[in-house]
Amino acid sequence: MAGPAKLRRDAGVIGLLYASLGSIIGSGWLFGALHAAVQAGPWSILSWIIGAVAILFLAFVFAELSTMFPNSGALVHMTHVSHGDLVGKIWSWILFLAFVSVPPVEVTAVLTYANNYIPGLIGPHTGLMTGLGMVCAAVLLAAVVALNFMAVRWVLAINSAATWWKLIIPIVTIGILVAYSFHPSNLTLHLASTPKSGMFTAVATAGIVFSFLGFQQAIALAGETRNPSRNVPIAVISSVLIGMLIYVGLQISFITALNPNDISNGWGHLRFTGMFGPLAAIAVAVGAVWWAVVLYVDAIISPLGTAFIYTTGSPRILMAAGEMGNAPSHMVRLNRHGVPWAGLVVSYVVGVVFFFPFPSWQKLVSAVSLITVLSYSIGPVILLHLRNTMPDATRPFRLRAARTIATIAFIASNWIIYWTGYAVTEWMFGAVFAYIVVYLAWFLAVRPRPLRELGWRQGWWVIPYLAGMWVVSYLGPAGPMGGKGVIGFFNGMWIIAGFSLVVLWVALAAGQNAQAVRECAERVRTLGSSGVESPREGELEPAP
Repeated sequence: MAGPAKLRRDAGVIGLLYASLGSIIGSGWLFGALHAAVQAGPWSILSWIIGAVAILFLAFVFAELSTMFPNSGALVHMTHVSHGDLVGKIWSWILFLAFVSVPPVEVTAVLTYANNYIPGLIGPHTGLMTGLGMVCAAVLLAAVVALNFMAVRWVLAINSAATWWKLIIPIVTIGILVAYSFHPSNLTLHLASTPKSGMFTAVATAGIVFSFLGFQQAIALAGETRNPSRNVPIAVISSVLIGMLIYVGLQISFITALNPNDISNGWGHLRFTGMFGPLAAIAVAVGAVWWAVVLYVDAIISPLGTAFIYTTGSPRILMAAGEMGNAPSHMVRLNRHGVPWAGLVVSYVVGVVFFFPFPSWQKLVSAVSLITVLSYSIGPVILLHLRNTMPDATRPFRLRAARTIATIAFIASNWIIYWTGYAVTEWMFGAVFAYIVVYLAWFLAVRPRPLRELGWRQGWWVIPYLAGMWVVSYLGPAGPMGGKGVIGFFNGMWIIAGFSLVVLWVALAAGQNAQAVRECAERVRTLGSSGVESPREGELEPAP
């Protein structure tokens, strides 16, 4: 099946916009308003804005980078170019985990809503998937993966149709909730019942940043559009802004639709019948039973649409890793439709594994938010290092005030990681450290090679970076965040900000020299071993 097939450049600007927007409007809109309100009360409205602004800074960074590297799985390539083999291998693993863990979240969302009419999928007291739920999740994920064996133009066509539905339903929901039940006084009730830190932790753990991270789909498919310099930045930035408007409207309508009696004990004790399917339950409570039926249908379409498009991205990350020597070479094999089929199989197997340590929607969302933000936190480092080492390279989209925006994006990324809490950091960072240990053992003991080939000089900073983030999370607030309570929440944020500036300075100093960067960039530009079409002539060449 390895044939001469190529990735086909069938994705236009609308297809890329729908790919990102379709991922942003996934299960987050079905559950995010509830979990954000529980953690932050009316302040949760600001949580959505904070999350969107933080992700928008990252989106600006990647709008420039993605047009320099218009390949599918571009982040894998650009990491190698900037910081060499060791960092490239570590981030290939992180990025793969980020992509492959999203479809399980969406499948879990479908089953959580379905539990209201098919009891037994979710434990009534724990909120965790039962044995039956696990089996159903594995089968549903298999169906999503199977559909991705089609050509990318059909994948994007299906997603575009689903995206129209996914946009219309949340917008109509806002209008119906306001029309049937509007209690504006809820916006000022029990403001003191949630800590101010909840406004920030909700960004990481209520599905807020998880939702906005869907912007990356346009980047993952950059190699499959004919005009990436125009199409990718439009798709990336527009998707975040449209998503923010929809989510803020949903949060306001959710809060004002609640019966004031449901929050009489404070937002942290918000309770109402049918909380496993919060929006549908509220629709029933306010008398819009007919719309609750539509929401139960949408609870299948929206999450599965997002799972569908993320499943499109994860094998392309593996394919890029295979091109750079970070994964077995058969990961670059394409079927007759130009789809990396081997990566799809691996994505399914790893996706199923995620159900076991994180058997609920919110648990999975927190883990995915952390690992995905970590995967994109290197973007600002790459952008600034390439500005230093390749100042004359053609940049179809050139970010203004790049140093300021990239620095803010890096700090914001590390804040989001900190907001997820130590309970999640411990598990996900453990998976990253385990990979580093295994890779180093393989490099030094199993197939020993000269140490200079490791890329240690360019990648040593990753260890203290990850370890420092782990330590601050460990010493951070106790309670839901799972830390030891040695450091207060906002003190921890100041520490993270200062630490981020130090790490950014060290990482820029450690990057590859200009000659190595240009040589690696040329290698990426001319990749052809997998039959992938090369970027247009001159995209990585110095400007005249």
